[in-house]
Amino acid sequence: MDTMRDRFITTASQLLEEEPRMAVVLADISADGFAPARRAHPDRVINVGIREQLLIGAGAGMALTGMRPIMHTFASFLVERPFEQVKLDFGHQGVGGILVSAGGSYDWPAGGFTHMSPGDVALLDTLEGWTVHVPGHPDEAEALLRGAVDGDDRVYVRLSLQANREARPVGGDGGFSVVREGRGGTVVAVGPMLDNVLTATEGLDVSVLYATTVRPFDAAGLRRAVGAGAGASADVVIVEPYLAGTSTARANEALMELPHRVLGLGVGRAELRRYGQLDEHLAAHGLDARGLRERITGFLRG
Repeated sequence: MDTMRDRFITTASQLLEEEPRMAVVLADISADGFAPARRAHPDRVINVGIREQLLIGAGAGMALTGMRPIMHTFASFLVERPFEQVKLDFGHQGVGGILVSAGGSYDWPAGGFTHMSPGDVALLDTLEGWTVHVPGHPDEAEALLRGAVDGDDRVYVRLSLQANREARPVGGDGGFSVVREGRGGTVVAVGPMLDNVLTATEGLDVSVLYATTVRPFDAAGLRRAVGAGAGASADVVIVEPYLAGTSTARANEALMELPHRVLGLGVGRAELRRYGQLDEHLAAHGLDARGLRERITGFLRG
């Protein structure tokens, strides 16, 4: 199976042929993959070098002329480093564009903390009007990217080396899909967390929801899943591949009219200073199947 990043390069290169107003702006990352597309479309595939503020500013300038720009690099260099430009050049100016990241929270541990971005979605949450997609499979990444190119809004597509074994349908409304039904609680698995969540909840009487779009948050879908009727209460666990608790406030807002508890699982705030491997980071943050099982069952028993 190709990676999400590989699929992004292939899909974006195809879209350049199909969508005359689309452009790709790079900051060296993935430049080799886009070399054929750059030769074919030198005016619409631009590599600004390792200048991430310029990456965002150039993309916003294209958007102001009516183009549909895709800006791409590692998440830490796409959202965190040029955050002021994301806030002003897109939000303040009221234009749309697509941010497509690679690297996730710790996909390349040898790169150190400079190349890790567990806080990217939480940071974008401080801004208005961003749609956030977190695909769990290359097929889903392709579908979400194609859908984003058709619009004019502000979209973040978060790619990762972590992937589920099988792709699932990506709904046009961006709502949560029901993977498993149960009565003893609800677990929301975001993107590449689904396989580990399914393994961790095997044999438990819980519902499992799958989310590839986390902003806007599917409040109605969560209420349906927990059976938010008269006298109802809810226990909800949200498992996200980025900063733990990023979506707990959204879940609390969705369930404010009934008694509920929400546990947010994800990447902890403590910096793990030994490089290690991706799987070791998952285990250290309790996001492998064993860690999730212990934390989910402990919460539901509480």
